[in-house]
Amino acid sequence: MYAQCPDCLTVFSLNTETLAQARGEVVCGHCDAPFDALASLSDQLPPEPFHHLPARNESAPPRLDLAVYRPPVEMPAVAEHTPPQGSAEDFSQLVVAPRFARQKEKRGRRWPWITACALLLLALGAQVAWAKRDFLISDATMGPVLRDACSTLGCRLPLVQDTSKLSLLARDVQAHPSVQGALMITASLRNDADFAQPYPVVSVTLSDANGKRLAMRRLRPGEYLGDANVMQRGLAPGATAALMLEVEDPDGKAVAFEFGFE
Repeated sequence: MYAQCPDCLTVFSLNTETLAQARGEVVCGHCDAPFDALASLSDQLPPEPFHHLPARNESAPPRLDLAVYRPPVEMPAVAEHTPPQGSAEDFSQLVVAPRFARQKEKRGRRWPWITACALLLLALGAQVAWAKRDFLISDATMGPVLRDACSTLGCRLPLVQDTSKLSLLARDVQAHPSVQGALMITASLRNDADFAQPYPVVSVTLSDANGKRLAMRRLRPGEYLGDANVMQRGLAPGATAALMLEVEDPDGKAVAFEFGFE
């Protein structure tokens, strides 16, 4: 844009920042005369030769129609109602809506999800407990609690086997009194664990006088116990059991034997 000094007729180039800063009032850089740049403001220079820039029409301010931004309309402030003096307000038609009524309604609908999550957690805990049942039953802290709870409910805990807690108190071997070429082995077994154990698989190894192994046999509980109910109950904590085994004497050379529990 261009503006012309009215005293010395010098034409200057200027921008909108300069006009906005001075609000149209500028000083001529040639003759130092102050003048209104808006009076001769022009977008383009007229064809030469010229003496004066065309004057602007200041009959009416320009109207702006190209809007690029309009702030949102603010809600009008509610005027405070002051009751007239000497009169009481009528609150009979006043309806009070609880502030958190809607939130309480939403919270009430969450109980099915909470119940479902609790049931899933209980099912997960039951699966983990069943997978770790041997450890929990044999634990010194949880074992008595589970046994007391099961005794109250009338249920039966599964038997946990720990052969390291089985002790062999006494053993004896002698010729079978009624079967020729057979041996009768007796032993006394004790459960040193704090929980009931299933009767173990008993392995018997026969040796000769030189320590050479002659035969070995593994006997399951059903082979040396005659009562199925006793086998199902297992060996109680601290209880002892007498075992009687009948085995064949290989060539009559067996003089020693070994016991093992599996």
